[in-house]
Amino acid sequence: MTKKIFRSILFSSLIAVILGLLMATFFTYKHFGSVQEQKLRGELRLAATAVEECGEEYLQKLEVDGLRLTLINPDGKVLYDSKVEAESMENHAERKEVKEALLYGEGSSSRYSTTRLDKTIYHAIKLKNGEILRVSVSYSTVSAVVQGLLPLFLLAALIVALVALVVAKSMAKSIVAPLDEVDLEHPLENDTYEELSPFLLRLHRLNERVEEQLVKLRQSADEFNHISENMREGLVLLNDKKELLSINPSAMKVFGVEENPKGENFLQVDRSLDLNAALDEAYETGYSALKEVRNGKSLRFDLSRIESEGETLGLLILIIDVSERELAEQSRREFSANVSHELKTPLTSIIASAELMRNKLVKPEDSERFLWYIEEEGRRLLELIEDIIELSKLDEGRNLPKENFELSELVKDATEQLRDSAEERDIRLELELEPCIIEGVPGLAQEIAANLIENAIKYNIEG
Repeated sequence: MTKKIFRSILFSSLIAVILGLLMATFFTYKHFGSVQEQKLRGELRLAATAVEECGEEYLQKLEVDGLRLTLINPDGKVLYDSKVEAESMENHAERKEVKEALLYGEGSSSRYSTTRLDKTIYHAIKLKNGEILRVSVSYSTVSAVVQGLLPLFLLAALIVALVALVVAKSMAKSIVAPLDEVDLEHPLENDTYEELSPFLLRLHRLNERVEEQLVKLRQSADEFNHISENMREGLVLLNDKKELLSINPSAMKVFGVEENPKGENFLQVDRSLDLNAALDEAYETGYSALKEVRNGKSLRFDLSRIESEGETLGLLILIIDVSERELAEQSRREFSANVSHELKTPLTSIIASAELMRNKLVKPEDSERFLWYIEEEGRRLLELIEDIIELSKLDEGRNLPKENFELSELVKDATEQLRDSAEERDIRLELELEPCIIEGVPGLAQEIAANLIENAIKYNIEG
């Protein structure tokens, strides 16, 4: 800003100096021209008086430097000229200065010569005998005087320009000094130029808006940091040069780093060839995914490119632990296989018994036993189906209604239902229960108790 003010002041000063020089030259030229004309008139009057007293002989003896004298009769014929032979000159009756002198006693005019490229001033006066005495002078004399003064003018202009240079530099510093001392953080507390008050007021309002935006940005950043730091998933942000902008604690554990590697290249944090290849793919196509096993955990890496107006700003990496999901999938597959086996066994028995009876391969006395066996296997099959339905409900996360119930009574009922099965295997069931009221789903609790008792009977030693 100082340089700009300095250049403005210096430029204005130089313009003023140049204009002053031109004006001085012009007025000097006009002044010397006016002086020359006055001198010309004075000498013309003196010469006219002498000619009236002494005649034409006086003109022939008179020598005046730079002046040209011409004697003209009333008809315009040149009688005498101090520079040219009178006989060779044309008639001057139509010359302006001659006409005015004949009419008014004196006349003057000026003419520009294209051959000599100068201006000539003419003054004429009427003598008592009616003749006209004319004197002329070339303006080249005035121009010569002005040209002689021009070096002085240029020297003066140079001195003024140097002074203007120093003054402009000093003024620029003095103007900018109060601006350099302005407290931009507290604009209204400054004591400076009154003209800056509107600017400082706008700056104050701008500072308030900026501060509000900064507060909101800090709050947003704090919220983001709080959320990312407490995420179970790993979160990594990279810029377009693969440098880390942000990494949360979960991601640091995955990559095995203790100190925050913010600002480092991702290759320094993790050298996995597969992950870095997925990184390049995401930068190029916009998305890639990868699954790896690290530290006994199955991890899924989702990589998404961040763009703005078609320009790549960076990359987001989301790391999800899918170990529990895969374990649940494995358990579900094992459960499906077990259920298929459990369903197949009673169905096979029912179908086999039914075929034997249909083909009349069963003795009449054994028919009741086969029917009882089909009924038991059918009930078992129905129980398995009901168990599958209940497990499906639990797997879907349905909210089952809860209530208060007596657990001991529920266990007694389950025991009585399975007492016959126990007696068939020569197993004695004994209960030692105390009253216990709990909150839950009675149906599920009874099924759990029945399954436990049934497994105890099934896998116990007979007798």
